[in-house]
Amino acid sequence: MTENEISKVVFDSALKVHQNLGPGLLESAYEECLYYELCKTGLKIEKQKPLPLVYEDVRLEVGYRIDIMIENKFIIEIKAVDALNDVHLAQILTYLKLSNCKLGLLINFNVTLIKNGIRRVVNNL
Repeated sequence: MTENEISKVVFDSALKVHQNLGPGLLESAYEECLYYELCKTGLKIEKQKPLPLVYEDVRLEVGYRIDIMIENKFIIEIKAVDALNDVHLAQILTYLKLSNCKLGLLINFNVTLIKNGIRRVVNNL
């Protein structure tokens, strides 16, 4: 499955979760529900995947964790904030670069319409 096809699956799953729960919950609640929905798809889904930082020849475990990774090539960063800002975008871009992934979605569930809370983020596409 391509990154774009995965993106469609993620959007549909996020829409379902948001329609059922609405805004106002903690990020962890949305993450669990989205993970549950994505597991139904048959794709390889990893939640809270550790992401090491490789500096020169040294692998450093510095506490980075990807909220959800799909098929080892697509990243989802989940938020439940008043508004997405530059630091959220920088976070997912860093995760994309460190993992050598090309595409991810930054999803803020704390919005009235989920389409207004989703940002598609690319790394060297």
